[in-house]
Amino acid sequence: MFDGNFRTGFEKSVAPVGAGLHKAGVSPDAITAVGVAMAAACAVAIGLGQFPVAVLLLLLTGLPDALDGAVAKAGGTAGSRGAYLDSVSDRLSDGLLFAGAGWYLAGTDNPRMALLPFALYIAASLVSYQRAKAESLGFDAKGGIMERAERFIALGFGLLFSSLFVAVLWVMLALTVLTAITRFHKVWLQATAERVVPAKPRARTRRRQSRSASNVRARSSSRTSSRRR
Repeated sequence: MFDGNFRTGFEKSVAPVGAGLHKAGVSPDAITAVGVAMAAACAVAIGLGQFPVAVLLLLLTGLPDALDGAVAKAGGTAGSRGAYLDSVSDRLSDGLLFAGAGWYLAGTDNPRMALLPFALYIAASLVSYQRAKAESLGFDAKGGIMERAERFIALGFGLLFSSLFVAVLWVMLALTVLTAITRFHKVWLQATAERVVPAKPRARTRRRQSRSASNVRARSSSRTSSRRR
């Protein structure tokens, strides 16, 4: 949802910051690495139950993720290499954050709740994989109510209001599963439409076949008439 409605405007707003960091000699790869490090620190804070600290570290995790692309564009180095690194680091950061949530829940009165972040990570990975695979096949799988930006916002809300942390994770899981189903259905329709053979070529083929049959009949009738003569 954020990717489709707000990303263009957001990228324009951070473009001057990216240009300034590029002039300062900051590498986009270094910014990506800082984001992963912040995600690891945030995971530890979540696991220890230090939610106020985790909120701050979560903000510091999302900020590099927003700036590395802007720095790469400012330096003219945006390309497949950076996109690949960014995608891998995003999956790693997500895994670290959900691992921290599982670590925290494993130490509560109901340790089985640690499976909730695990299920959420599976659903989130499926959402990301569907888009990557669809784009590699030439289809569009963008959209959904719970993409990565929305997951960050929801997780931050759950950390900020710790009494709602588990409830927020349940809502995130439900909306992430819904997003995965929505993307699957969207790509499935596109792939199904691609398999449908247009009707016009079939009609042309039938016309050609009928013309060929008519020519054969005409030739046979002419031969028969010539024989009779």
